[in-house]
Amino acid sequence: MPNFCAAPNCTRKSTQSDLAFFRFPRDPERCRLWVENCRRADLEEKTPDQLNKHYRLCAKHFEPAMICKTSPYRTVLRDTAIPTIFDLTSHLSNPHSRHRKRIKILTDEEVRKIKERRLESSLEQLLSKKDTTGEDDAEVEDVPQLTAHQKELREFLRSLFEVIVLIGRQNIPSSFQAKEEPLNTSTFQALLENRINAGDEVLRARFEAAAVTEEFCPGAQQKQLLDVCERCIRDELLQEVRESRFFSLVTGELVEFPEGQHIPVFLRFVDQSNTLREEFVEFLLFEGEEKCMADRLESHIMKEWDLNMEHCRGQAHSGSGVLGIKMKSVANQLMEKYPMAMNTPCATYALNIHLANSIPLTGVQVVMSVLKKTDAFFKASPQLQAELDSAISILSQGNTEKGDELKENCRATWTELHNVFEMAVELLEPLLLCMDSIHDNEDLKWNDQFTGDAYAISEALADFEFIVTLVVMKNALSFTRAFGKNLQGETLDVYFAASSLTAVLHSLHEVLDNIEVYHEYWFEEAVNLATAMEIPVKVPRLFLRKQRAIETLEIQAEAFYKEYLTLPLMEHITQEVKDMFSDNHIRALKCLSLVPAVMGQMKFNTSEEAHADIFRSDLPQPDTLPAELHCWRIKWKHRGKEVNLPCTIHETLQHSDVKFFPNVNAFLRILASLPVLAFGGQGGTGQKRLQAYLSDTPVRHRSKSLAVLNINYHVKLDLDEMVECYIKSHPEEESSNE
Repeated sequence: MPNFCAAPNCTRKSTQSDLAFFRFPRDPERCRLWVENCRRADLEEKTPDQLNKHYRLCAKHFEPAMICKTSPYRTVLRDTAIPTIFDLTSHLSNPHSRHRKRIKILTDEEVRKIKERRLESSLEQLLSKKDTTGEDDAEVEDVPQLTAHQKELREFLRSLFEVIVLIGRQNIPSSFQAKEEPLNTSTFQALLENRINAGDEVLRARFEAAAVTEEFCPGAQQKQLLDVCERCIRDELLQEVRESRFFSLVTGELVEFPEGQHIPVFLRFVDQSNTLREEFVEFLLFEGEEKCMADRLESHIMKEWDLNMEHCRGQAHSGSGVLGIKMKSVANQLMEKYPMAMNTPCATYALNIHLANSIPLTGVQVVMSVLKKTDAFFKASPQLQAELDSAISILSQGNTEKGDELKENCRATWTELHNVFEMAVELLEPLLLCMDSIHDNEDLKWNDQFTGDAYAISEALADFEFIVTLVVMKNALSFTRAFGKNLQGETLDVYFAASSLTAVLHSLHEVLDNIEVYHEYWFEEAVNLATAMEIPVKVPRLFLRKQRAIETLEIQAEAFYKEYLTLPLMEHITQEVKDMFSDNHIRALKCLSLVPAVMGQMKFNTSEEAHADIFRSDLPQPDTLPAELHCWRIKWKHRGKEVNLPCTIHETLQHSDVKFFPNVNAFLRILASLPVLAFGGQGGTGQKRLQAYLSDTPVRHRSKSLAVLNINYHVKLDLDEMVECYIKSHPEEESSNE
């Protein structure tokens, strides 16, 4: 990840320049002088440690004599170096510019002091030149010289970090023997020996000097090295999030590690190049009550990551069953403290799947689990998929076109589609026929694993509770299907979806008001489907056992499923839609009228001001918003014929003219970070890399730290910085080598 220069009117970053970037000093007095010379009032409130950790200045702001090169790959500053070269006026030539790095207006006395310091700095440089012989070595006299042992230790640590980075990025298999030994000793040792054989003399000398019984790199030290790697990667990512200011929080499904279940946490933001990003940051332990989890998550974000939750604009917590219920509670508790951190569905999930996962009914969760298992079962082998195709052909002989469509959908990830429950109902008979055939295994073509899995799935499919639950879900969620599909469609579709929420809620309330009529039709459909498959209609066995225990009157199946399935399911869906699409959320989505293609569709008669108050406090120049929005509409209304209207937030942000509309730019960046909107940039790369890591790595080989390395292999790492970080964290290592 690039380092950005903190100086006013300086846009340099490390990935676009060969210049060195220097951290702010930890020494309070010297750090104060750096901040004062920068003339950035927003940095005055920060501590030297915060400035040292998160802010840098490029070499252009220092006199050449203040910069020393200690090696071909390492550049340092003199201990007394103070930045004195700044451009504090170029922004005045552009009255429309908006600067993220606000320049502080100085008094005459402050200007005089700065001039005095510059004069002192010039005199110091002049005296320095007179005292030197003109050789390069004289320039580094003030730099603390490292002893031979210190240099050897740094080179040794550098080699160790290179090996660990290689293991993490290439996902080289490793086993967990103990918490103190995160990497397989033989794997780590083999890679070190390979480096020695390749000519790493530092490692060779270290290896030859070690006693025969001495462990070359103990497990405890490996853990320390891993922690430093993980911390450096996270710091690079979080620095970009801080630069962007606003972000959204996204969590995924539980991930199993040898030390327990953890939640993957992603941060979604628009970076300085106006590109939407969703980066994986960390795995957090999943344990405790909802209140404790919410407090722990908030504390971790603000203290460990040094982010401000006041800048969080969205939350999306994926998960089903207990996880989904707990994470919804966590989101609600965070919203109580931070109302602008809106809880939204995640764009990577179909809305209907999100709604189904959130329903706290055991029967619904069984349906979701069986559908996932069924999809995974047929993905395991092409022969299994061919068997399902054969079953579909048998049962759709009268409608070949429909059969071909079902086969095509089954080859894709059909369990992630918006109409997944409609498809599941249509596939129910072919699925049961196929599973029975595999389980019977008359031709002995399937192994025991396949026949056992087929039997378990067929038992679930052949249960009437499963059938009626699936049919009710299909019908109940048909009212939100089109709405959810539009939310993941083009920007124009999302804008109109926000306006259609009232109609969706009206339909859901109408079903609740006439639940007896709707349930009768849905139950009849389920009975017909069960009869066709020769499955008896009955009340669940577990309920009957409880009924006998309390000796109540016998209950009919239709009445049972109305009371314990259809009614609570409809009530939950209706309330969940209300909760997820709050007034603030809908107003935010209606601000998509700022996208030129939406304005054009509306004949440029949009009224963003009516919804703008939601983000007014986030705008750089809120007082000029009405005039700016008027100019924004005029700009696109009277564009040239050869200019196409941008259709997405991402396309709009890439137009250079958007920087002349600071409020519009801020609006678009905040909107893009909301998890409900589909990706317009790199977006879901982090999610895909996480899934790839999990699918390629057995649970016993998983490591949270190595996973961070593997998933974030695109992050630029500075090995020398990692070495220095390690030595600062473990000074005993250096002293023990003296």
